Amino acid sequence: MPQPLLPALNSTVSQLTAEFDLISPERRQLLGELTRFIKEKVLLHKRVYLNFICTHNSRRSHLAQIWAQAAAHYYNIPNVMCYSGGTEATAFNSRAVKAMQEAGFSIVMKEEGENPVYEVRFASGAEPVISFSKKYDDPFNHNKDFAAIMTCSHADENCPLVLGAATRIALTYDDPKHFDGTPLEAVKYAERVHEIGREILFAFSRVNT
Repeated sequence: MPQPLLPALNSTVSQLTAEFDLISPERRQLLGELTRFIKEKVLLHKRVYLNFICTHNSRRSHLAQIWAQAAAHYYNIPNVMCYSGGTEATAFNSRAVKAMQEAGFSIVMKEEGENPVYEVRFASGAEPVISFSKKYDDPFNHNKDFAAIMTCSHADENCPLVLGAATRIALTYDDPKHFDGTPLEAVKYAERVHEIGREILFAFSRVNT
């Protein structure tokens, strides 16, 4: 039985899980690789380490990391630890933060600066996700026996070797950054948040089947 999330997030998740039929067969095949990695670790009663990687660790990798941690809670899948990183560090983009808040996540800035640290909550009583931009091999992340999930094509093409990864999955998404400062900015960020959420929820929904 699904576990409760924050009320606004519950509403978004109900919408996204009703839209699984929008996911193409090609994407389902890629998402199946993520499902299999999680399932194999769960069956062996091992921790599941996922590291979502994008060039700047500013948008898509954070969105996917946060959705994955929320999905693990929602589907009651134990011992899932989600991280994100880049080939360089910048900052968790404020537009992406806002879009996730609008989806129902509670996000509070805990440390200000050029690379702020955010506390992201998705359910009462659950440990928050600590989000800030970092390289994928930063000591904050778990750096062995993890799934490296490449969320942008640039990082996938330019980072052929991810040290410590047990497997590598190219689950890439279009960058909402292209719409920064345009009338479509909010719409495109919301689209990406929903697309990533829908697909990550789909992958986790298949773990216990």
